[in-house]
Amino acid sequence: MHISSKIRLVAATLLLLAAGTAAGQIGLAANAVPASRDSIPAQVVREAPLELRASVSERMLYVQRGESTIKTFQVAVGTDSYPTPRGTFRIRKMIWNPSWRPPPNSDWARGKKPAGPDDPKNPMKVVKIFFKEPDYYIHGTGAVESLGSAASHGCIRMDPQDVAELAKLIMDHGGQPREENWFLRLLHSRREEKPIYLDSPIGITITE
Repeated sequence: MHISSKIRLVAATLLLLAAGTAAGQIGLAANAVPASRDSIPAQVVREAPLELRASVSERMLYVQRGESTIKTFQVAVGTDSYPTPRGTFRIRKMIWNPSWRPPPNSDWARGKKPAGPDDPKNPMKVVKIFFKEPDYYIHGTGAVESLGSAASHGCIRMDPQDVAELAKLIMDHGGQPREENWFLRLLHSRREEKPIYLDSPIGITITE
């Protein structure tokens, strides 16, 4: 065989090998098993949404993202006469510096008077976070000694500092983030009610 013929044969062989490799790669891609979550770059994986879980028997509230618990808070829950609702709900609204109005048709509130945001007699401290409107919410309490017990009229009570931290997290992940100065100004006056409506409601599940 002449040298030129050998060169042409080698060249043709290389082209066939290249074509076969490309075809094999296409076949592998078509039949490939989807990449596992661990193999996907971190920036491509969508972060798990923020969710809350409250355990009535444990008197605890858990802040979760996916399978990770990022915060835990001790709470007070409703008594047997005024139980905290069980189930899954959506948080869509909160009110910073809430005033308090005695709920109508409630024996326990008979004779009580409304209290403004800065009134020491106001049982709602810092913020109330509605989870089953209009009557049930998570709120700060001055009766911090009640935390860890069944003591409320169905709402979930929290330490005032804890409920402020929780509300900030909910706002951040619910589409209503604010700068720290916004909270400082709001909490400094304590006289102005400030409602917040979330763009993305946050789920809460309350279990036994």
